[in-house]
Amino acid sequence: MLITHGKVMTFGDDARVIDDGAVYYEGDAIVAVGESAELTAQYPQAETLDAGGKIIMPGMVCAHTHFYGGFARGMAIPGPAPANFMQVLEQLWWKIDRALTLEDSRYSALVALVDAIRHGTTTLIDHHASPAHIDGSLDALADAATQSGLRVGLCYEVTDRNGADGARAGIAENVRFLKRLQANPDPKLGASFGLHAAFTVSNDTLEACVDAAQGLKTGFHIHVAEDKADEELSLAEHGIRVTPRLAQHGILGPRTLVAHAIYVNDAEMEVLAATETKVSHQPRSNMNNAVGVAPVETLMDCGITVGLGNDGFTNNMFSEIHTAYLLHKIAQGDPRAMAGDRLMEIAFANNAKIAEIFFPRPVGSLTPGAFADIILLDYAPYTPLTGGNAPWQLIFGMDGSHVTHTICGGQLLMADRQLLTLDEEAIAANALELAPDIWQRVAEM
Repeated sequence: MLITHGKVMTFGDDARVIDDGAVYYEGDAIVAVGESAELTAQYPQAETLDAGGKIIMPGMVCAHTHFYGGFARGMAIPGPAPANFMQVLEQLWWKIDRALTLEDSRYSALVALVDAIRHGTTTLIDHHASPAHIDGSLDALADAATQSGLRVGLCYEVTDRNGADGARAGIAENVRFLKRLQANPDPKLGASFGLHAAFTVSNDTLEACVDAAQGLKTGFHIHVAEDKADEELSLAEHGIRVTPRLAQHGILGPRTLVAHAIYVNDAEMEVLAATETKVSHQPRSNMNNAVGVAPVETLMDCGITVGLGNDGFTNNMFSEIHTAYLLHKIAQGDPRAMAGDRLMEIAFANNAKIAEIFFPRPVGSLTPGAFADIILLDYAPYTPLTGGNAPWQLIFGMDGSHVTHTICGGQLLMADRQLLTLDEEAIAANALELAPDIWQRVAEM
């Protein structure tokens, strides 16, 4: 497929804007990027999609999300409103995840994947929990992902909060799914070994997870220091802060992804950097839960790869970028904080490094050899769009609502805003039928 006559924003190491640009891909990989006239002459027999002046850019990446939270939208939380993060977990998330059946989990994924296609997010790293239905839950999500055509990394969050049997079942589900993908690799499915958070996982369970992961060529995906309580409980119960505790048990490393890292101190940052552990930042969720603001720029200055996730918020990653740009300025009282080019590094280059944990080819850039994950936007700049100002054009002008076409691995998932792989209306209708029963089960807990 040859996409022609668009404003190509390549991102990647050779980030540039090509005014009358084109992208040619074969199968699931990009072959060439350049001027429309040049590529049209080079590939005269190619099937062509005329972008008609639209923006052509790489699909967005979400470095940390929770499909299972989809049915929380609009749900009344029983009892008094949660006053802190631990109460949010206990009154909302730890109830709704227990209420999910396998079918509920599948539909929570499907509604999220519809949202992702609509807003140009082509790669998502999910962190799943459904304690009443653990066995096979990652298959249910994988089936939804395959149906959608998007690229999805999966794991099951191991925790002791549902007893020893629940922890063992979570370990088994991670191992089973990792072995499934190793036996039958799929370029659009990835896997990691999930853990909930240090404060809900005992030392024995950490050791059991590390033992179970031996030989599976995997790292871990875990929440770290999302709230002060994580560090306080670690000190009270183990006499050590979260990050060194995880390091002692062999959890950290270049294939491990930690979400949030809001309350890590300087010594913990050194540990994360030394182990080459990756971090994901979720500004909208952190604001919503009033947990604080991650020291993203300090983490990056320490040499830590920090990417951008959404923690289960809408899969319009443009909105996450817009939020991150503003949040750090007000938090630091400094308009120079979180410069636009640095934010692009987080959302594209660093998210691509995180995706490398899960997938065999690069994402997040329009470069030869990368996956053909491409989106088109009908954003019409009314000031010059150049390589030098592209970050600020994206931050102040572009949004997921501009996305007209979504392509993942060379597969066209949405054309002219019409979804081609998922029946959005049927999915919404089925989810609407499931939701009242889920809410009722939550109310009865």
